[in-house]
Amino acid sequence: MSINLINYLRPNIHGTRATEIYNYNAQTQQICTEFSRVRYRLMPYIYSLAWKVTNENYTITRALPFDFPGDPGVINIGNQFMFGPALLIKPVTVAGATSRSVYLPPTSGDWYNFWYGTRTAGGQTINVLAPYDAMPLFIRAGSIIPFGPELQYTGEKPADPVTLYVYAGADGAFTLYEDDGLTYGYEKGAFARIPIGWNDAAKTLTIGKRAGKFPGMLA
Repeated sequence: MSINLINYLRPNIHGTRATEIYNYNAQTQQICTEFSRVRYRLMPYIYSLAWKVTNENYTITRALPFDFPGDPGVINIGNQFMFGPALLIKPVTVAGATSRSVYLPPTSGDWYNFWYGTRTAGGQTINVLAPYDAMPLFIRAGSIIPFGPELQYTGEKPADPVTLYVYAGADGAFTLYEDDGLTYGYEKGAFARIPIGWNDAAKTLTIGKRAGKFPGMLA
């Protein structure tokens, strides 16, 4: 038996094994690539939440009692979590599983399936399809999620606009945060924020005035 020690010992941010996408079979490569694309498109949402972590002691990955403290149904759920205020995620941790039981906490609105757009009332447990390429992922009504274009790396600055996805059914608000993405200029005030609000009764989206500026900011 021989061991490739160079491959085994080399540094890797995802572990000490060869975990790069290209080391897996074609199906796994395709699935991982698609999830990577979703992650990059969610970068405006994630980056805005990262600012809240820095500025407001926020936490992005949240146990359900953080957001639903009055619901006894979430107390003993250890395999679901909120990713920011909008996304409820239930990872698939059982090999070969094709469905998952998901608890949707009661809210002022419903929940949307991220992949299929179907709408389901909260306050119930449902069985959700969980194919390899679409783990259970739900969005709370009233959420405003900024989606960016597909990127190849985080420092890329395309001219494509941010697309706002508004999930109707409740009032909502979100503050879009931007900086140059490369330096510590934000520590000296080189950043910008744009408040966004959704009035569900009037079906009106309000994009407020941008506050702040930084070098290279898109018009």
